[in-house]
Amino acid sequence: MDSTRGQGSIQMLLSAEHEAQHIVAAARNLKLTRLKQAKDEADREVANYRAQMEAEYQKSLSESSGSSDSTVKRLEAETEEKIKSLKATGRKVSPEVVKMLLKHTVVVKS
Repeated sequence: MDSTRGQGSIQMLLSAEHEAQHIVAAARNLKLTRLKQAKDEADREVANYRAQMEAEYQKSLSESSGSSDSTVKRLEAETEEKIKSLKATGRKVSPEVVKMLLKHTVVVKS
């Protein structure tokens, strides 16, 4: 009698372990999907912002056409400064964004 009860317990443990593996695998897949979505969204936002800044830059260049080279150089310098500033801000905020994403995607609810 103890032998059959032991076998049943082992089978229950194996079944529970198998189910837990499926839950963990599903959570990992969900996490990867969410991270990919976040990355894609960030890439789209960067592309949109870059296009907007390029349009503004081209507009300012067309408005100042006919003016001296110093104006063009000044605008290019300002643009470079803005780009550097945005990159620095991105580097500064990136760890916080990653922490937030991981915090929300690692939690597994059953």
